[in-house]
Amino acid sequence: MNDVVFRSDKAAMTVEQKYRETLRQWPVPKIELHLPTCAGSTFVLVSGPDGAPPVVLLHGSQANSASWMPDVALWSSEFRLFAVDMIGEAGLSARVRPNLTGDTHALWLDDVFNGLGLKRAGIVGTSLGGWLALDYASRRPGAVQALALISPAGIGRQKNFLLKALPLLLLGSWGKRKMREQVFGPAPKELPEVMRPLAELMETVAGAIRPRVVSIPRLTDEQLGRLKIPILAVIGGRDVLLDSAETRARLQCAAPHAEICLIEDGYHFLPDQAPRVMDFLERSVHRV
Repeated sequence: MNDVVFRSDKAAMTVEQKYRETLRQWPVPKIELHLPTCAGSTFVLVSGPDGAPPVVLLHGSQANSASWMPDVALWSSEFRLFAVDMIGEAGLSARVRPNLTGDTHALWLDDVFNGLGLKRAGIVGTSLGGWLALDYASRRPGAVQALALISPAGIGRQKNFLLKALPLLLLGSWGKRKMREQVFGPAPKELPEVMRPLAELMETVAGAIRPRVVSIPRLTDEQLGRLKIPILAVIGGRDVLLDSAETRARLQCAAPHAEICLIEDGYHFLPDQAPRVMDFLERSVHRV
């Protein structure tokens, strides 16, 4: 049976090994959990004071919970964090990819919340994880206290980046570097030492995973309008994957209470958002 997530079993093993090595650099004490769910085993990293207000972290596509390593030291100082490896991605959760339409992912998150003993929590989601957060909040409004969204899918139009990427892929390593720069922005001349394990992991993932080639469902104006909870959306003006202008316009119209931060020269990858998200969480997520 073909693996829907990785290019081969060997590729999957290489990513798992690199992921586990990277998690040894997790900057704060953590608990690792494997929760049984309707979609299979789900891996969760728990950090922060027991009993503190709960916040669930949902990473993006072609990634795993290691992507939160630059942020968790700050956020875990006041919140109980639950970093969830999304099913069907490059983490330690089940290697299945149910259709994004319908309620399959909401039912899966129901089991995650139940397994963690969560009745209500704030959610921070980025990219595909932003869609996942929005989808869950629209279907389970009582379970979500606030949404902090970074470059979220599910609102603005999904651009056809593949058309731009294909010619670059024919240009070898130079083309691949240029393609990455369009998504992540120009690489720093010298990567900080603390970021190298994460960067090496993401490089390993990029060569091992099967990218999702799907249209991500978008919430309707009615669904957005029913989200009465606090919302923060951080978006980049140079995002090549999602239409940030449409994301902002739709939120302003359908959910005018949402806080929108447009970073004009920002790409799809928006680093260094921990302080902004922390300020939002402090105002919006409370002990339940």
